[in-house]
Amino acid sequence: MHHLLNKSVFFIKEHKGILKASNSYDIADPESGEVIMNCREDSLGIITKLLRFSKYKRMTPFDISIKTPEGEQILRIKRGISLFLSKVRVYNEQDELIGLFKQKMFAIGGAFRVLDENEVEQCELKGKWTSWEFSFNKDGQQLALVTKKWAGLGKELFTSADNYVLQINDVIAKDDDLRQLIMAAVMCIDMVLKE
Repeated sequence: MHHLLNKSVFFIKEHKGILKASNSYDIADPESGEVIMNCREDSLGIITKLLRFSKYKRMTPFDISIKTPEGEQILRIKRGISLFLSKVRVYNEQDELIGLFKQKMFAIGGAFRVLDENEVEQCELKGKWTSWEFSFNKDGQQLALVTKKWAGLGKELFTSADNYVLQINDVIAKDDDLRQLIMAAVMCIDMVLKE
């Protein structure tokens, strides 16, 4: 696991764009403001790009990478075509499967089961329908929290860009693979549940 994922708080800023097909984010250290990771969807096919501007946007496949500013892969998040419920695979820096997310049916506010590579549940990601807040929970204990930060009226109304803060609780050890899955799931919140 990459040492950058040992931090407890991350600021995730989506790149703004009025007509954009691909998703791009910068992941920064909220204390220094320094961009420590990039999340890009670089290999988008022409058909997928066209479908992103249609009512089928939520069904389109994605393959995004989280990398250091120098280009070193940290995580890769991949989903095929999704007709009903999403199943997203997460790969580490060596492109080895480390886990997956299965979207839950009938979850008000949106929810995923966060699973390891053997499909053993590690925690659950659940959103509130009354606000833009998502929490990662296991056995009644909150492991991490994702909240949306206000970007300003002009940006909120005229672009699709969002800003998030991810806070990982100290109960998750610095070298725990669950940190990788939580970071990957934050990207899926926006691409699967909120698009």
